[in-house]
Amino acid sequence: MKWTRLQTFLIVAQEGSFSKASRRLGLSQSAISRQVTVLEEELKCQVFNRHWSGLVLTEAGEELYSTTTEMARELDLSIAKINEQKSLPEGPLKVSTTVAFGSAWLTPRINDFQRQHPRIALSLHLADNNYLDLSMRDADCAIRFTRQTEHSLVQTPLGFVRYRIYASREYLERAAPLERIEDLDNHALIVYGDYAPQPIGEMNWLLSVGRIAIDPRPASLTINSVYGIFRAAEAGLGVAALPYYLASRSDMLVEVLPGQLGPAFEVLFVYPEELRQSRRIRVFLDFLRAQADDDIAAGHLSKRL
Repeated sequence: MKWTRLQTFLIVAQEGSFSKASRRLGLSQSAISRQVTVLEEELKCQVFNRHWSGLVLTEAGEELYSTTTEMARELDLSIAKINEQKSLPEGPLKVSTTVAFGSAWLTPRINDFQRQHPRIALSLHLADNNYLDLSMRDADCAIRFTRQTEHSLVQTPLGFVRYRIYASREYLERAAPLERIEDLDNHALIVYGDYAPQPIGEMNWLLSVGRIAIDPRPASLTINSVYGIFRAAEAGLGVAALPYYLASRSDMLVEVLPGQLGPAFEVLFVYPEELRQSRRIRVFLDFLRAQADDDIAAGHLSKRL
């Protein structure tokens, strides 16, 4: 059974039709159909049920698809390992992290990394939900903010991020004085709202910090995005709790109540155990460690809580 026919089957199964597979492979539909027919003759069973709406895998096809997908992953991993043995690290490196951290902290540093390692093709996947599955190799590595539970993942701490309180100069000029934590009672507060994500379960802490009364302060505005809270604070809509790596990108924001400690979370570099010897992973981790150490020295990150 030829691997090329299995590859064709895999792509047809992924696309769900000969026409879509034809565009992806650059082959005619008839050529692809012939390869699938030969494969079915070799297996002596059908792998697809043909419907007017497309192709549907049979039970045998599902089994073959699962096995062929795993074979393709193993082949990709073997090729990556072979590339790692070359004199310079090279090849693709897909990194997953959140929108705010990826946009404000990681992206501005990518230019330096690419100058140091021009043969590594870096790609960033930024999302606040639907994290890519590292164990399934949807991404090669990730920057996460909670300890992962999978035993197959290696987790290396880079430091801790602590939230601080910020407001725009324009807002502070027209708002009531803000000199004590209790003064927050008289200010417009921008918070995350319900269902705050991990690891910052206390992302709405501005509503209760220093509060003598039992009831929390009312929120002026809720936004279910850290980056959205940042832009709202820049626009002068109120006071917000933000991580330094994000707030420091703005010339319009100033820190208020600097003695007040906000919630903190750990920054972790995570990758699958099977990539422990990867030179691409190693040089990227070394780069992130150096960047994090510079931030720790500058007081932007903490070595510990």
